[in-house]
Amino acid sequence: MNERTKTTTLPVRRLGRSDMEITRVGFGAWAVGGANSPFNWGNQDDRQSVAAIRHAVARGINWIDTAPIYGMGHSEEVVREALAEMPAAERPFVFTKCGIVWEKGEASETTRRVGAPASIRREVEASLKRLGVERIDLYQMHWPAEDGTPLEEYWQTFQELKQEGKVRAVGLSNHSVEQLERAEVIGHVDSLQPPFSAIRRDAAAELSWCGAHETGVIVYSPMQSGLLTGRFSLERAEALAPGDWRRRNPLFSGEALRKNLALADAMKPVAERHDTTVAAVAVAWTLAWAPVTGAIVGARGPEQVDGWIGAAHLGLTADDLDEIAGAIEKTGAGSGPARP
Repeated sequence: MNERTKTTTLPVRRLGRSDMEITRVGFGAWAVGGANSPFNWGNQDDRQSVAAIRHAVARGINWIDTAPIYGMGHSEEVVREALAEMPAAERPFVFTKCGIVWEKGEASETTRRVGAPASIRREVEASLKRLGVERIDLYQMHWPAEDGTPLEEYWQTFQELKQEGKVRAVGLSNHSVEQLERAEVIGHVDSLQPPFSAIRRDAAAELSWCGAHETGVIVYSPMQSGLLTGRFSLERAEALAPGDWRRRNPLFSGEALRKNLALADAMKPVAERHDTTVAAVAVAWTLAWAPVTGAIVGARGPEQVDGWIGAAHLGLTADDLDEIAGAIEKTGAGSGPARP
């Protein structure tokens, strides 16, 4: 157990071969980065963000996932503020990423996916400073590099950072099975972070690879960015802030939006049987896949944490999974396997 982390009442699983036992749900700090990034959720009240993080930790969550690109460094700064007054023994694990860079003063559209070793080393130092930690618990390559750096070269840099003690474990985010195979030759992939939900199910092949290679899996967007909360609607989609990245996403418009909302509605009877929320059911559905260690779930206020934290304890039955699979097929929402 991390020397900084208190004992939690929430269920935990070991993250791959690492020495970290993490809760089945973790706090996702994407939205708390605010409006200053290309993929933002609109303006955010930092006081509410700090309150949400502290409430999540108080409820037992023992890890936070963030990234520099979330608010151009602001999310990491908010995480630091939230943890600053916590006793060392109660602080959660802190996971962050690298590989998306921007120049100070540039417009957000000029972000680049960079894997050059020197760039990664600059990024890790910047994240350590913003987060106010001496070591990052899990450091992840956010996306495959597009600057010509071979995967083998940036993954070797990750191995070196781990050996140097700057990071505790290393992982890949948004990488394919073929890329995982190439990385594993260089050094073990401690974890993978893929997008995965009852709508976006195409990462099933990557999950299978991870299960076979003792690689932990922390999935992101298990509620598909709000679509599977049971509280989203056509009207809410139309009212999204102009800068909200979801306005540009095809899942949030037209026929796809109607199918996705129909799937969320179909989860309501499952939620009622378990006396929980649709959001918790959606997250628990991802946790029902054996290779999944934990799910990253965002919140912009304490009350949102309370809406999904029940997923940590929720075990969906075979009948529940059959019902959800039937709803996926009936609505035609998303793509990929419909059942674990």
